[in-house]
Amino acid sequence: MVGYKTKNNLINICNSINFEIQKGELVSIIGANGVGKSTLLRTLANIQPELEGEILLNNKNIHQYKSIEFAENASLVLTEPIAAKNLTVIETISLGRQPYTNWIGTLTRSDKLKIKEALSLMSLTDLKNKKCYELSDGQLQRVMIARALAQDTSLIILDEPTTHLDIYHKASILKLLKKIAHTMNKTILFSSHEIDLAIQLCDKMLIINNNTSIFGQPCELIANKSFDNLFPSDLINFDANSGTFKLR
Repeated sequence: MVGYKTKNNLINICNSINFEIQKGELVSIIGANGVGKSTLLRTLANIQPELEGEILLNNKNIHQYKSIEFAENASLVLTEPIAAKNLTVIETISLGRQPYTNWIGTLTRSDKLKIKEALSLMSLTDLKNKKCYELSDGQLQRVMIARALAQDTSLIILDEPTTHLDIYHKASILKLLKKIAHTMNKTILFSSHEIDLAIQLCDKMLIINNNTSIFGQPCELIANKSFDNLFPSDLINFDANSGTFKLR
């Protein structure tokens, strides 16, 4: 059970969430505004507690991890703007190595290699000395993903990684995430409103709707009509043939 506590109440966002993600999979969480996608991601990332049940990462309850150990296994990319935009691209990406550095943050040869690999994979090598405030939204998003890659975790969690991007850069980011998941054997989980793109690119999807959830491959979800009641039908409906939402 996922939700949060107020002073006087427990606010339940979604019951009966039960799903398992394998290494090398790109998985999206979709649903209407306010259904609890971000709340679920924060719960999975061990930022806020679950109300009921348990979450396992590599067959171990996430609450059994020490903070540093958890950061060596899971990385998180949020939608909030980074606090220190005065840092350069390479300085920001270097922060991903914090779980592995000593108390004064000295980077080893191995750390520098991970940073170099992340820069190259996200096509940021030519921008490495630019300040983050000089970057476009798309470039900045690539920097944040590169920081997660430098952290070198088996699980990468992203909260709406394509927010504020145009359709081309939305597709570019999601295709890149799929490539990373498949070629680097990473588990990548992200929330998104880009349902049409997610259907085309994701290995599996988790749909949150009406306080319940459905999990499966996009083709299975389409066949089971899982998208049909995701939104009110007065304006849009889901076309199973094209795998897209269309105006009525």
